[in-house]
Amino acid sequence: MRTRIKFCGMTRVDDALAAARLGADAIGLIFAHGSPRRIGADAAECIARAMPPFVSRVGLFLDQHADEVARTINAVALDLLQFHGREEAAFCRMFGKPYIKVVPMLDVDDVAAFAAGYPDATGFLLDSHRAGAAGGTGQTFDWTRAMAALDRPILLAGGLNPQNVHAAVTRVKPWAVDASSGIETSPGIKDHARMRVFIDEVRRGSG
Repeated sequence: MRTRIKFCGMTRVDDALAAARLGADAIGLIFAHGSPRRIGADAAECIARAMPPFVSRVGLFLDQHADEVARTINAVALDLLQFHGREEAAFCRMFGKPYIKVVPMLDVDDVAAFAAGYPDATGFLLDSHRAGAAGGTGQTFDWTRAMAALDRPILLAGGLNPQNVHAAVTRVKPWAVDASSGIETSPGIKDHARMRVFIDEVRRGSG
């Protein structure tokens, strides 16, 4: 099975276009307050509209008011929502778009039990942070914990970079991998060479 690739924390059109040309399946736009990669709706819409067909545009939110999420969705062409905080399933589904729920692996002991609370999530992104905190820390977690049987796709995140993603893909065999800090020169500024090597390593690991 081919492992999909999402590059998150895009802040520049050129970086997002480079990711698409290199073969990324999705780009992430962060609207969470306090993130060094946070982007406004106008800039995010410029990036979203520049994406070629079949590259998904994912909007990341963290414990934000429903009105703010709805305004962003109305202003930016998003394909998928990613909820990174303590949002419950009823909140996540109210916007009429498919969503993935982030699992804070430093706080969650039973991934399957956590996932059961979100029966309509399209997948779960496992990241190395605590509940209510943003990702992009560059830290990994014990990948063996990501191998619990779930009935929906697992997206692996947390400290992935060109040097370790091959091992992550071959050990966990996730539906997708997600990287941000591991492909940057500074927060929000992507390194095109690192993106290229990252994608090459994922392809080498997943076939």
